[in-house]
Amino acid sequence: MPSRGEIKSEKILVKDIFSRMWFRIPEYQRPYVWGREEIDDLLDDLTFAMAEKPDFEYFLGSFVFQSKPADGDAQTFDENDLLDGQQRMATLLMLFGVIRDLAKDPQAKKDCQECIYQQASQYRKIPERTRLVFAIREEIQQFINKFIKADGGTQCESDIAKLAERDDSLSVRNMAKAVLELRRFFRENQDIKVEDLLHFLLNKVLLIYVSTEDLEDAFRLFTILNDRGIPLRNSDILKSMNLGALDKNEDKVKYAKMWEEAEGELGDDFDRFLNHVRTILVKDKARQSLLQEFEDKIYAPKEKDKATGQKKPVLLKKGRETFELIERYLGHYRTLLGGQNYDEFKRFAFDNLIKMMLTGLPATDWIPPLLRYFDKFKYARLLEFLQRLDNKFSADLICQLTPTDRIAAMNKVIQAIDDAATIDGLFASGCFDIDAAGCARVLDGPVYGRRFAKYLLLKLDYLYQNHDLRMHFETLSVEHVLPQNPADDSQWVADFTESERAEWTDKLGNLVLITQRKNSSQGRLDYAEKKKRYFDKCIDTCPNSLRVLQYPTWTPADLKGNHRTVRLKLHQHYGIPEPIEAAKEAGV
Repeated sequence: MPSRGEIKSEKILVKDIFSRMWFRIPEYQRPYVWGREEIDDLLDDLTFAMAEKPDFEYFLGSFVFQSKPADGDAQTFDENDLLDGQQRMATLLMLFGVIRDLAKDPQAKKDCQECIYQQASQYRKIPERTRLVFAIREEIQQFINKFIKADGGTQCESDIAKLAERDDSLSVRNMAKAVLELRRFFRENQDIKVEDLLHFLLNKVLLIYVSTEDLEDAFRLFTILNDRGIPLRNSDILKSMNLGALDKNEDKVKYAKMWEEAEGELGDDFDRFLNHVRTILVKDKARQSLLQEFEDKIYAPKEKDKATGQKKPVLLKKGRETFELIERYLGHYRTLLGGQNYDEFKRFAFDNLIKMMLTGLPATDWIPPLLRYFDKFKYARLLEFLQRLDNKFSADLICQLTPTDRIAAMNKVIQAIDDAATIDGLFASGCFDIDAAGCARVLDGPVYGRRFAKYLLLKLDYLYQNHDLRMHFETLSVEHVLPQNPADDSQWVADFTESERAEWTDKLGNLVLITQRKNSSQGRLDYAEKKKRYFDKCIDTCPNSLRVLQYPTWTPADLKGNHRTVRLKLHQHYGIPEPIEAAKEAGV
């Protein structure tokens, strides 16, 4: 093993890795995430190399670890913290378990078992040790003990399949799927003798390892030498950096577990959530990686305040303060976006609006101000705030503000929340002001094909919804009532002039949402037949569509009347002044 500060690199056969080395998956590592594609690639590569070039060494990749020699006190044996290579090493461990349970040769079974763990011997003073240990992840260790370490464990396919579908741990779910996939591969490729693959794997397959006792050096190395494995993300290093700032081991275990559970729960949205937290603190558009943003703008700001010329203040300390903030906002995130707020509002108006925004808006830059508001004011006038926030974000989208300008507007809302002594003060701050005239112009013109068209129809559904009930929608398509290309002999052509079709076809009053994919052939049917054959059963969860299809006919007068109705509905919701004549015409 290398001395302190030394970086060591060597090639090593699989049989030596799994007989001489011991690995720990540290707290900051990601869950096990390999799926069928990665596992099949690994098996295909190994079996192809074994068949085509059985006498040649096969290079499987590299792995990076921080070596931790025995200190004779707390740690009685050498161990290595695996930074890069977890996915491959864990898969090889499971592969040994599957080969052991499929092999007929007792020696093959014995050799596989010795690669998985070392049996204890009181006479030789050898402790029982598993080749791969998962720090703070007791549920993974239990899975390995029951299904990989135990002879015959991988044969319990029904039990493993249950874990693959329902276990709370992302790593356990994926490991269960991996075991099933490994067994499926050999079942479908019975010409491959597992004993032959074991012989090739142990004696001809090699990897290159890079190790150092210095954690910083090890982190730098993993970015260079990642090959088949899943690379650490910025968030993984952010976690490690903050775990390293903790003094108590119980705090490290607690917060590492909290972090991993959040990763498993949110998946790819976890990095997005961390970016939301960054936005709440920095109140500026992100221009660097997540890690660099935390380093340069939160923990040790390098920018100077334009007003004072002084460096901007530290926004957060590493360690407990960071974990507590993330834990708090995770709670807010789960509460606000979890769809379980009926008890607070005694109706589903809030949860329905959240669902509508998540579905209809093209970005989630509105989430940071929502989280910040809840952190400061909790449920007080929360629905009113969300309605104002939704109107501001969507109005900026409708008026075609750039993404940068929309983000700046949301950051202005966060700053206004920070500055506000009261909710009334926040609402009067001007941060929710919109371009009413610009919105009115867009809403009155053709909107079909614009990126906000589906959102506007969802908003109309929301406005017509009975919020004693949840809104339900999955697949949504925007459909024209008056079709874009009616047949020459249709009633549409008889009722609408060419100029009327050109002006009104793509306007909001002629559009509805349907809960299935569009059918162009049925979409051209005349109105009465279209209602009966096409719209029936595909608008049952769309309140605005249901309202529109109550029209007995769809003439130019009907279309124009509906357009006035929906335009006025949206104007009232956005607070856009409506000319008195237009309001009277619409029956208001």
